[in-house]
Amino acid sequence: MKKQVFTVLVLLCCTIAANAQTRIQNSGWLFLMNTTKFNDKWGMHMDVQLRTNDAWDGVRNLLIRPGLTYYINGSSDVTLGYLYTPTFLQLDGIAKSSITEHRIWQQYIYKHKLAGLNISHRFRLEQRFIERIGGDDFFAQRARYFIRGIVPLQKQDGAFEKGPFVAVQNEVFLNVQAKDELNGHVFDQNRAYLAAGYRFSKKMDAELGYMNQSLKGAANNTSNNIVQLAIYTRF
Repeated sequence: MKKQVFTVLVLLCCTIAANAQTRIQNSGWLFLMNTTKFNDKWGMHMDVQLRTNDAWDGVRNLLIRPGLTYYINGSSDVTLGYLYTPTFLQLDGIAKSSITEHRIWQQYIYKHKLAGLNISHRFRLEQRFIERIGGDDFFAQRARYFIRGIVPLQKQDGAFEKGPFVAVQNEVFLNVQAKDELNGHVFDQNRAYLAAGYRFSKKMDAELGYMNQSLKGAANNTSNNIVQLAIYTRF
């Protein structure tokens, strides 16, 4: 049953990622994430990301995303946060070197076990304040649903606290406001991901994986092949 559930998750990710592949890109992402608990009910979220341009040609995006978390119980939590993300441009004839997006975001996370898999679901809503070259800045909202499964590769007695693992995840992005200012569609993008990692302790994971980012454009679609290094810390 454990293998069957894992296989279904992988096939789901691959099926979604295979759609709408028109323009092919290749890039690298660095993902650093920390969660810190102040007490049983309150904590902090922080993630920082660097993303390259196509063909690994310099840095395209920096993302800094802090948040304040309230722990409902051992399996559920909610977070309210802010994101700052400049996009560094490589466009001829444009003096401006970057554009900036600010976001306010809310999320709910639910974690559980299924057939030996550690499963987490994340529902996120984003209010996006987007700068635009040659036009007025605009406001949009986007909804995201994320599912991730972790499979320990060694037998565990109790909670998974150390050892190698495989992770598979998928995230769907939907434009819920101002889609005509973006790509003209409700569907924005999908990210399917498969990684191998190692849990050094209950406080730290590191993983290296492949992500396919399928983006729906107003005129052309894009399939971005991404190598991602991710480090997770928990205090």
